[in-house]
Amino acid sequence: MNPFEYLNAINTTKKDIMVDDIAEKEYNAFMVNRGLSYFSDTVLIANEMNLNHHLDNRLQFDFFINIIKKKKRFSKWLKARDIENLEIIKQYYGYSDEKAKSVLSLFDHDQIDEMKNRIYKGGKRK
Repeated sequence: MNPFEYLNAINTTKKDIMVDDIAEKEYNAFMVNRGLSYFSDTVLIANEMNLNHHLDNRLQFDFFINIIKKKKRFSKWLKARDIENLEIIKQYYGYSDEKAKSVLSLFDHDQIDEMKNRIYKGGKRK
């Protein structure tokens, strides 16, 4: 089972889908808490469960299913963005991701283009 099935059960159906040990082991508390943290009416409840992360998966699921009111909740999940020109700086200077992110704001467009030209090895350009 994926986390979205648990979120659907908590938010809309209120059906207890944690019927066996396998379903309990597949419960990903972090992802469920993250999914509930996108909404103003469930963010504090999700934070409460983050504070009590040591509880069993069954207890966490039961807490959510019984305390959260039935409501249709949907939001797009935030995903990490690919930072443009990060690979160019990493190749040109040999920096790690973290170091390249920290110095990216120091370069203007012309400097980035110059780096692109210097590391260009031939072939088709993207």
